[in-house]
Amino acid sequence: MPFSAEFRCIAGCSGSYPLEQVIYRCPQCGDLLEVVHDLAALRTKSAAEWKSLFANRWRSTDEPYGSGVWGKHEWVAPQLEPTNIVSMLEGVTHLTRVPNYANELGLTDVRVKQCGTSHSGSFKDLGMTVLVSMVKQMIAHGQPIRAIACASTGDTSAALAAYAAAAGIRSVVILPRGKISTAQLVQPLAMGSLVLAIDTDFDGCMRLVQELASKEGVYLANSMNSLRLEGQKTVAIEIAQQLDWQVPDWVVIPGGNLGNVSALGAGFELLLSLGLVDRRPRICVAQAANAAPLHASYRANWADLQPVKAKTTLASAIQIGNPVSFKKAVRALRAFEGVVEAVTESELADASARIDRYGLFTCPHTGVALGAVEKLAARGEIKKDERVVVISTASGLKFADFKVGYHEGKLADVPAPKYRNVPVELPEEYGAVRDALLRGLDR
Repeated sequence: MPFSAEFRCIAGCSGSYPLEQVIYRCPQCGDLLEVVHDLAALRTKSAAEWKSLFANRWRSTDEPYGSGVWGKHEWVAPQLEPTNIVSMLEGVTHLTRVPNYANELGLTDVRVKQCGTSHSGSFKDLGMTVLVSMVKQMIAHGQPIRAIACASTGDTSAALAAYAAAAGIRSVVILPRGKISTAQLVQPLAMGSLVLAIDTDFDGCMRLVQELASKEGVYLANSMNSLRLEGQKTVAIEIAQQLDWQVPDWVVIPGGNLGNVSALGAGFELLLSLGLVDRRPRICVAQAANAAPLHASYRANWADLQPVKAKTTLASAIQIGNPVSFKKAVRALRAFEGVVEAVTESELADASARIDRYGLFTCPHTGVALGAVEKLAARGEIKKDERVVVISTASGLKFADFKVGYHEGKLADVPAPKYRNVPVELPEEYGAVRDALLRGLDR
């Protein structure tokens, strides 16, 4: 039986649509779409057979199946022809144990899924390889797509620029002027994207790119496009595989536009449906307190979304007040006994610096997730013997200004950084150096 997948409405409207169709919302109700797989076909292989296949492909030299995404080709985009796959060996990222950090929090097992150790430095590569590959196939089949476009606060634009350049397809990036890091801005510029810096925030950029996609023959690459989420769901599958087909007790995810929580939920649901795991983890979405509409909904017993004007946050990639995947995220959180936590600027900065002292170098968005872990552990909601996986969404190297500002004490909303570390400046005198060494080691 051939494997297949199609778009369907998340609200349950009748009708289905091929993955090669240019469509982002249900034509009947206007809700978002999701990718639905033929489970009967997938069940023609046993759980043991899938585990064996995925194990054989893990970091394989057989391109593109050594990719963490394309090693799960049948579960992602089964009708995509291998010749159209555009891959940078994304995924297969480390699940890093941090036992001393866990012990400091009174926990037993905390691990960080290092999604930022990917080609362009963030988890966005996982979704972009699927979307760009599908567009390449659509163009090969005669569809008149002039370019792929996205609104971005940084990481999406870098991933789109990289994969579109590799595919030979033009990319357009619309971003809020002056609100992303230099490292994030330079990536799409270096890779030849048409970059439009707009005097607005991410939500304003998102409105513009949706209008362009509807009128100007460009293909939309933001996470409202469910093809992106198919790649991102492989994070859940990798976590289970790395834990010998067990699931953790908790998965903690930074949340902005909220595509990631529904993507991970979809990954765990597929694992459960096909018998590779026997339960769901609990999921926590962590939001920056300055941009926390999902947290407000959660506190009001999952009330309808009330968009907010997001305030400036160090976690710039999740500075989003009107998340497009809100309904998908709530559905996933309800299914996974989910909670939502809000984290202040000082809390996210200190949490990022705290875990860095155990050998990591985390981005501010990972700091939001870590801040949530610390709060849940302090309240006893995460129990001592429960295994926790934190999703690290980007490389800390893309946020060097954040790190420098923290340790120089120059972050406006972090007046008293707890883990600040500064160099000791000394004259070229042995005695002064020796005294500083002993004082430092004693401390």
